[in-house]
Amino acid sequence: MGKILVLAEKPSVGRDLAKVLNCNQNGNGCLMGPKYIVTWALGHLVTLSDPEAYDQKYKSWNLEDLPMLPDKMELAVIKETAKQYGIVRNLLKQPDVDELVIATDAGREGELVARWIIEKAGFRKPLKRLWISSQTEKAIRDGFNQLKPGKDYDNLFRAAQCRAEADWLIGLNVTRALTCKYNAQLSAGRVQTPTLALIVQRENEIKSFVPKDYWTIEVKVNGFTLQWRDKNSGNTQLFDKDRTEAVTAKLTGQTGEITDIKKEAKSEPHPLAYDLTELQRDANKRFGYSAKQTLSIMQSLYERHKVLTYPRTDSRHITTDIVPTLSDRLKSIATGPYAAAAQALLRNRPTPTNRLVDNNKVSDHHAIIPTEQPVILSALNTEERNIFDLVAKRFLAVLSPVFQYEQTTVKVEAAGEQLYARGKVVKAMGWKAVYDDKNASEGDGDDEDREQALPNLQKGDKLKFLSVRSVNRKTKPPARYTEATLLSAMEHPGKFIEDEALREALDRTSGLGTPATRADIIEKLFSTFYIERRGKEIFPTAKGIQLIGLAPPELRSAELTAKWEQQLYEISRGRANAGVFMSQIKTHASKLVSAVVASGEAYKHDNMTRVRCPECQKYLLEVNGKKGKMLICPDRECGYRKGVSQVSNARCPQCHKRMELRGEGEGRLFVCTCGYREKLSSFNKRMEEKTDSSDKRSVERFMKEQKNEAPVNNTMADALAKWKEMQEKK
Repeated sequence: MGKILVLAEKPSVGRDLAKVLNCNQNGNGCLMGPKYIVTWALGHLVTLSDPEAYDQKYKSWNLEDLPMLPDKMELAVIKETAKQYGIVRNLLKQPDVDELVIATDAGREGELVARWIIEKAGFRKPLKRLWISSQTEKAIRDGFNQLKPGKDYDNLFRAAQCRAEADWLIGLNVTRALTCKYNAQLSAGRVQTPTLALIVQRENEIKSFVPKDYWTIEVKVNGFTLQWRDKNSGNTQLFDKDRTEAVTAKLTGQTGEITDIKKEAKSEPHPLAYDLTELQRDANKRFGYSAKQTLSIMQSLYERHKVLTYPRTDSRHITTDIVPTLSDRLKSIATGPYAAAAQALLRNRPTPTNRLVDNNKVSDHHAIIPTEQPVILSALNTEERNIFDLVAKRFLAVLSPVFQYEQTTVKVEAAGEQLYARGKVVKAMGWKAVYDDKNASEGDGDDEDREQALPNLQKGDKLKFLSVRSVNRKTKPPARYTEATLLSAMEHPGKFIEDEALREALDRTSGLGTPATRADIIEKLFSTFYIERRGKEIFPTAKGIQLIGLAPPELRSAELTAKWEQQLYEISRGRANAGVFMSQIKTHASKLVSAVVASGEAYKHDNMTRVRCPECQKYLLEVNGKKGKMLICPDRECGYRKGVSQVSNARCPQCHKRMELRGEGEGRLFVCTCGYREKLSSFNKRMEEKTDSSDKRSVERFMKEQKNEAPVNNTMADALAKWKEMQEKK
């Protein structure tokens, strides 16, 4: 009897499948059993070939060779994972393998991972498809009992292949055209460029913003504060100073009468469970972690510690088959700071609502929640603890009752003007009891609509105005993006699009990029020096601003993604032709290249230094890299880079900000923005004399950072290592 080969997307999923399928024998890159052999990819093992695979002339970048439009797109094995591809290919070619079960992620990209491997290996035997949204043993067993024919997913594969080939044709052609035309390292793409455009557009809005003065009027009475409100419009803001002064004078010394008191019982449901994007947003707000850093920490918690579920999800709900496992998941986190809340929920038996359980809102994977494996908190490092804490508390919150309170709204009239106050009395903390700080809820109330404690009041009560004051404020420009808010904008770019059908197409999909790719897109914008961080805020560089002016207009808007997604959705449903779509893409790629070639714009390096590249003698550019200032060669083929300064973890003894390390060799200096300067040798000596444990920890963190980040300053890392050795001997 022949064997059935099962192809998973990752080793961890492969092991889960093997456990259910009784594949207990370890093989080379696979697990074997009496009936099944389970193997896995490592994400994509096969990708689209580079341009030079079609013609050697493409090894050089020349404007006259564009556009590159291969008749048939070729596939290539990814070098870094070629060994695993060889294992999978050999298993596919085994004579005793009669059929293949595709068990990659249940979605468009998961389908592409498997089909490209199958195509490259030349596998022609029957295909079946496992389509599940969770990795529980029950879900896997049910899925294998209901395997679908592979051909049912042919259209999904066609849509995925069209997306990949279209990105190649547009991205590579426009990138080469821009780079050759302007003799600068410029790149463009369907997702990368509109994301950059959002940041540049926001910067333009901030620069063109003219603040306006406005006033609010506050009236203090015995025990609380009233806010003036316009009788007709309901606005609390006055933009007319004379009217503000007139109303303030009118109310001064008055006695108001309560004309209405409204008491309402209100409740606030728990926030939704985490998907990857929401988790990345919160981790950026709370801990300053980048999207890529959060994903990396999540991967460790999922794969190494096995305490959280699959991270690359765009769903904030779970499926009904997960519900019976909720008690076990609560038991697994019933330790340390989560013990009391978890045990209280277990005593009352958790009864999740449709805010958590909704099969229709789970696509490839359910929300991020704890697994049934008990967590050992001491085994997690600080970053892992922080991310686990977010997920564990959110999991406890989504299983807790609603937050209940009574809201009182008081209306007061005096001298023909209207004022109001609002107060809140908590009746039941519910899910908010899980949180021991103010980060429980999403968003903050603004100053002009704040809650306050109110005394016992009755309609008709008279209130003597103790003081009346006007508060002058200015309108604020829109805030610069942080990684948290940029992730939100990428997830919902539809609000920037006027066409309703295109907006719906983006809402139906994941927006710009996917939860799994957004972190890499943002990182690429940093690494190509289109954007830079200043604190948590993201600023476009001169290079990024210029690129948006040089890139074809269609590439600057999320509309291109929306149009593609609209057509790809139709292809995946069998209602549109993949060949017609690809023909349109090739025409579009030609037009975009022509637009770049015909442009009369110019590109100017405004960050050019007078230091020549030691490799090609061109003048180097100074850029703000992720870890400090760098000098880079503008020539794409040269690629020379050199660190100039590095933002360290060493704190300034005067203002306690992080210091920058500049220079080379023994002449290196620590420099702070407050003006403090210190030689490396003095710093080392000062560190040797330190006895305070917090200083030791700071230096040890700095050492770890140097080690992890391939420091520019090996001399200093060595000096710190000696310092640590001396401390250990004491």
